[in-house]
Amino acid sequence: MATNQDAFRDYLQFEKNYSPHTVKAYGDDLTSFEVFNKTHFNEENIDQVNYNQIRSWIVSLIDTKISNVSVNRKVASLKAYYRFLLKTKQIEISPLLKHKALKTSKIIQIPFSEKEVDAVLHQVDHPTGFEETRNKLIIDLLYTTGIRRAELLGLKLVNINIPNKTIKVIGKRNKERIIPVLPIISTQLFQYLGERDSLDVIVDQDYFFLSKKGVKLNESFVYRLINSYFSTVSAKVKKSPHILRHTFATHLLNNGADLNSVKELLGHSSLASTQVYTHNSLSELKNVYKNAHPRGESDLKNK
Repeated sequence: MATNQDAFRDYLQFEKNYSPHTVKAYGDDLTSFEVFNKTHFNEENIDQVNYNQIRSWIVSLIDTKISNVSVNRKVASLKAYYRFLLKTKQIEISPLLKHKALKTSKIIQIPFSEKEVDAVLHQVDHPTGFEETRNKLIIDLLYTTGIRRAELLGLKLVNINIPNKTIKVIGKRNKERIIPVLPIISTQLFQYLGERDSLDVIVDQDYFFLSKKGVKLNESFVYRLINSYFSTVSAKVKKSPHILRHTFATHLLNNGADLNSVKELLGHSSLASTQVYTHNSLSELKNVYKNAHPRGESDLKNK
């Protein structure tokens, strides 16, 4: 017999178009609260609970020393579930109606400098063989398109249009977008395909990026790849595919790209999501402002 939680998962997957990974994460959070509720309040059904029960769960999560960001994410899963129950008229009021999220410190993601990116690209400038050609393309593609790691791994052969110099990316909530690629990247795509076709065995035929054994790459591989190369040129704490995405956006904005255009390239649903990158280009903006404004030159002379 289907439960409200089953219906909620179907709602997330088929109506909200959330990825299987996201649906599972929501389900795991509900199960976690369900187990807590049964253990501490001897109640199996989480559809009818009061805020005190949820608050006790939150306190228990904090006691495990996980971050406030993680706690807020888990509570957000509960919020979504109770909104669903409201929508389907299973409850009349959400127990989280007056809940306030825990305070979190804003983490500023520091992008790589152009010098650091150039240094890494210089390392992979003349690839030989399948793996080197693939690795160079992965680094270049992440930096020149700003696609997410999951989007890169989800690329299929049918998504690559070399004649048109475009790739089709399946983003969050299964939203599709077409991204132009630079001529140099188009050439690399063609070269990689030649190396890919020379593999002895191809297991995951549909997927574009493969291991030397012919299977689809996993997320940890791409993280290790980016971390490994950028660790040789950068002392920044975080060296990940996501930082390379930040770098893409920041470098575009620093060089005069329109914010709306960057938003479209990144696949953001709102401009607010893209504006988080503008803090990185504030110093560049100050220089442009001083050089362009009529009072800017006199201001510089007085210093």
